[in-house]
Amino acid sequence: MPLTSDADIARLLRDTRTVALVGISDRPTRPSYGVMRTLQAHGYRVFPVNPQITGEHVHGEYVWRELAQIGEPIDLVDIFRNSEAAGDAVDEAIAAGAKAVWMQLGVVNEAAAARAEAAGLKVVMDRCPAIEIPRLGIEPIEPAAT
Repeated sequence: MPLTSDADIARLLRDTRTVALVGISDRPTRPSYGVMRTLQAHGYRVFPVNPQITGEHVHGEYVWRELAQIGEPIDLVDIFRNSEAAGDAVDEAIAAGAKAVWMQLGVVNEAAAARAEAAGLKVVMDRCPAIEIPRLGIEPIEPAAT
């Protein structure tokens, strides 16, 4: 069952350090562009993913074609795709070993959520982390000690 309680969502956001943002846009008017900036400002490491703009940079980060290319642990996959296309992103998240998938506002795919949960991933649907972070009072992430 997808996470719906404030406590569970807050725990997920507090435990997350890396976010792969599937469906990033390089256009400042698109919601994914602003959400990536918000996540970065909060201290998350964000890996933008979009096959149409692979190799470009958004907010200083290289844009990847697919999750499998990233080669670093992914805590959360934030999905900016329509509900039907979200299933492919969820399958990529499972294959990449992500810990959780987050389907953005308006994105609901029960079958994909069930596959993710069966693979051990946490699931959030029809919410936006850029809204939930301030609403839940999530503190910014401290930089990792080196």
